[in-house]
Amino acid sequence: MRIKDQAAGGVSRQVLADHVYEALLSALMDGRLEAGSPVSIDGMARELDVSPTPVREALARLEATGMVRRTALRGYRVAPLLTPDELADLMDARLVIEPANAFMACRHAADGLIGELAQAIDDLKSAPRGPSFAEFRAYWEADERFHRLVALYADNQFLLSAYDALGGQVQRFRFFGGLGITDAEFAIAEHTQILKAFETGDPQLARDAMIAHIRGVKERSQHESEMRS
Repeated sequence: MRIKDQAAGGVSRQVLADHVYEALLSALMDGRLEAGSPVSIDGMARELDVSPTPVREALARLEATGMVRRTALRGYRVAPLLTPDELADLMDARLVIEPANAFMACRHAADGLIGELAQAIDDLKSAPRGPSFAEFRAYWEADERFHRLVALYADNQFLLSAYDALGGQVQRFRFFGGLGITDAEFAIAEHTQILKAFETGDPQLARDAMIAHIRGVKERSQHESEMRS
């Protein structure tokens, strides 16, 4: 997991920070960085062969997703998997934000959005679903892209910030580490219904389709959480 930190090699600071973020995200999603364990900035910098700065920046980004937690004077620790009650709270928050995003995005959806949503669904269908993050990463990225496109086209900076702050997709996919994607057919069918609603141009139908999807995700995620408990 080495990422050489060499200014002479032409690696920009942002590119380096992104690489470090990706390496840490993979380790977290696969459970190689175990829940509750400390994350040493200096130790991780040595392991990745980089300076502490991109590690610190990556951990700050991961903190925003809830994957790691920072405690004063004690540094970072890997956050535990959500409990069933916490997962229910997360999904209830998504039920507030994402149907509103769908409603607003559908009111002024351009053909470009519909095409991008359709492409995300096609990518979900073709993506691997294996047990390691490397194997299901493309699926996760397509799933996240679908939901974030809706959030972006809602064209409300505060709703977008709220969506990003939840880190809902990252938290949900933590439960698939070591198992692989277990609900793909359900999720793809639900995304397809959202797309069909957008194609009709009916904002209320888009809102209802998103509600049905998030409720389905909530039920399936709670089942995965209980299986892990």
